[in-house]
Amino acid sequence: MTPATQTASFWERIKATLANGPGAYAFFGLYAAICTWQLFTNPRTSLRTDIVFVLFLLLVFMVYRSATPLWFRGGLIAVLLLVVLPIFGTLNPFYIDVATQAGIFVALALGLNVVVGFAGLLDLGYVAFFAVGAYLWGILSTPQITQINPAWSPVPPIMFYPFVVLGLAIGAVFGILLGLPVLRLRGDYLAIVTLGFGEVIRVLANNLDRPINITNGSQGIREIERPPLILAGFVRDTLGWNLSDSQLYQQFFYFVVLLIVIFTVVVVSRLKNSRIGRAWEAIREDETAAVAQGIPRVRMKLMAFAVGASFAGAMGVVFASKQLFINPPTFDLLRSINILAMVILGGMGSIPGAILGAVIVTLLDLQILPRMAAVLRDAQRAGVPIPAAFDPTQYQRLLFGILLVLMMIFRPQGILPDERRSEELHADDEPPAEETAPPASRPAAESA
Repeated sequence: MTPATQTASFWERIKATLANGPGAYAFFGLYAAICTWQLFTNPRTSLRTDIVFVLFLLLVFMVYRSATPLWFRGGLIAVLLLVVLPIFGTLNPFYIDVATQAGIFVALALGLNVVVGFAGLLDLGYVAFFAVGAYLWGILSTPQITQINPAWSPVPPIMFYPFVVLGLAIGAVFGILLGLPVLRLRGDYLAIVTLGFGEVIRVLANNLDRPINITNGSQGIREIERPPLILAGFVRDTLGWNLSDSQLYQQFFYFVVLLIVIFTVVVVSRLKNSRIGRAWEAIREDETAAVAQGIPRVRMKLMAFAVGASFAGAMGVVFASKQLFINPPTFDLLRSINILAMVILGGMGSIPGAILGAVIVTLLDLQILPRMAAVLRDAQRAGVPIPAAFDPTQYQRLLFGILLVLMMIFRPQGILPDERRSEELHADDEPPAEETAPPASRPAAESA
């Protein structure tokens, strides 16, 4: 037994315990029961419910990462995400909306992770593909299409489903269009070009309102169509759930986003473990050596851009339909930086890391930081000596920035890094190999 094994950390011993059948089943089962009971008995929006909701999402991730059998992981995650969370969403719509937003950014982070994490191509304009998908559905499903040609009419709402697939294809096409001029660029130069591409798409969306009004400019597009609620009668009449249309749409978009996230995870996982994934890693490690070994650099780079952009295009269609309104500031540079921060925070090249990073950043943006600001404001009103000029709402992004700085200082590889990238980052920490002594001269008898 090696010394490293003997001095296994406390966390490794916990993981080993949870990997065993009865202990893992009892722990996760009890954890799930307590969280479910807390959510169902106290659905009101509050700090306590926020904490329980975060613990609930943490449970889903822990089960996903556990070493328990596949049937147990799949069954428990299905119960939590397909039964518990939707029912809780009917009691408090805020939390299922947060879960839906988190799912949208999980798909975006996984797509960007293909480009940045797998292939090593720094992309600062990723939100452009998200905008393309959103404007595709926004223009064609609303009377905005008549501004382009009065003879044209909006597509029926049922076309939402084909448009999700179309958004996938259009996103891939735009990914290739971005990839073509940057094939020979690396590092900072590539980042600047992709940054410019993102700004070009945003500026076009802001100014394509004349001479032909295509995007309605800075006013944005309103009253974007939603697909018809096909199962509304089944839910109300058969299941007996008297939900409003608004609640049903929240449930609908939650399940659509969940389905796309599952599809994205499966596709990305299969690609990572395939020859294509290994070719991306080779290009990321040393492009010159990869080309020398016969890896088609052009095809692999274009494929990385296309695959990453396709998920953003599909999710853009869903986002536009969910929000009912889009405008150019929705797709600004800060959004791209946020998605990149999700990938870096979770761990570049790591699929679980990208998922965790997206959930953490979304929760910080929508739930945790606003809640902290509300608590500080309440304390301010209660007489706690906090300067009156200090507005906690204005400092939410400051806290987020501090968190990123601390992460980069103390854990630059991310929370759940990819094993190979983690080894790269710590390669310089390893002590240099001792110089080997020159081989001794062979005995005379042996040489004879």
